[in-house]
Amino acid sequence: MPLNNAQWQKALASNSLSPVYLLAGEELLVLEAADALRAHARKLGYTERDVLDVGAHFDWDELARAAAGMSLFASRRLLDLRLPTGRPGTEGAKAIVEFCANPPPDVSLVITAVEWSNKHEGAWTKQVDSAGAMVVFNAPRPNEWESWIGARLASRGLAATNEAIALLAERVEGNLLAAAQEIDKLVVLHGQGKIDAAEMEHLVADSARYDAFKLTDAALGGDGARALRILDGLHAEGDELIALMGWVVNQLQLAMRLANAHDFGAQARAERLWPAREQLFRKALRRAPREHWMQCLARAARIDRMAKGREAGDAWLETQRLIAAIAEPRAAQALT
Repeated sequence: MPLNNAQWQKALASNSLSPVYLLAGEELLVLEAADALRAHARKLGYTERDVLDVGAHFDWDELARAAAGMSLFASRRLLDLRLPTGRPGTEGAKAIVEFCANPPPDVSLVITAVEWSNKHEGAWTKQVDSAGAMVVFNAPRPNEWESWIGARLASRGLAATNEAIALLAERVEGNLLAAAQEIDKLVVLHGQGKIDAAEMEHLVADSARYDAFKLTDAALGGDGARALRILDGLHAEGDELIALMGWVVNQLQLAMRLANAHDFGAQARAERLWPAREQLFRKALRRAPREHWMQCLARAARIDRMAKGREAGDAWLETQRLIAAIAEPRAAQALT
């Protein structure tokens, strides 16, 4: 039987790993569970990891080869098998069953699937459940939703009144990714501490026509015209530039961490970026070298000082130039 949440938490505190895990269900919960399991594995000495991305033309013999391979740097290895559809097909099911029947010592296989229902289950999932552990992560039920939001706020150092939590729950309408995104925004906009209903309503007011998060997404996505229109809208609506620059700096710092990383994918996972945002940053960083992003970050810090009255200059004009340079590095001369 699949593990329940209490059993899963106990597994994450154990002194050993099972030979195989299947983590399936809601994307956000699966990705975070996989992050937690990888962190636990590192503590137990599983310092080497092989990532196997299952696509349309994946060679399932790779699983057997990876399982049989010798470690160069560690005695324990983690095989990270990413099966987005949750459907390995006949060949894949056979390969997984064979692994479960004779798992190599000091090797643990972690299978993640972000599409899941009872129809996905079959002989291969029964083998995984028998040889190791299977966990299905479902979205909270309607009566659990507010408790989930409260717990996630607490995990980010935030507290909220019951009324504030109810307001946020109503805003995101049961969408886990939207809830996670809103909570991440709250961390940036509010910082730690307690939020009441009035402040929650102000911070997550129903989709304004323009907002800072759409601005940075458009700029990082290379859509300079849209990004500048959003910036003009923010200015016209009287948004505070200081709060806006706080988010822009946050995103540029994230871009720098990704640019400096030896393994982009590993850093993206450490930052808990879901696939769409990982691709957004990957494409942005391909458009310009690391030095460009350093210049953007330095300019953002200068604009922040202007907005606070600590340096002379037209902060909104400089922000236009910065956004243009983020979206289109060939406009970087605007930073000079």
